[in-house]
Amino acid sequence: MASSVLDVRVIVEAGARREYIKKAEGKRVGFDVAVKEPAEGNRANARVRELIAQQFSVAPKQVRIVAGHKRPRKRLVVELPAPLPAP
Repeated sequence: MASSVLDVRVIVEAGARREYIKKAEGKRVGFDVAVKEPAEGNRANARVRELIAQQFSVAPKQVRIVAGHKRPRKRLVVELPAPLPAP
């Protein structure tokens, strides 16, 4: 079964008081994400992967950070399950 891949861009605020994920405003494409976890020890990145996975209804292991591991601006790849063929 083949899957399709979605390129997602996010701007992350680590160590926030309140977690959220919202669509970016204006001309920007992607999401603004705030997580309570600090940036140390890759904890914020792990939580971002969990939130993006929830957003697209996939498992966290299907979300990979491909750019921006140590920066607020990140590019992620989400592996979506392939749609079922039409009858």
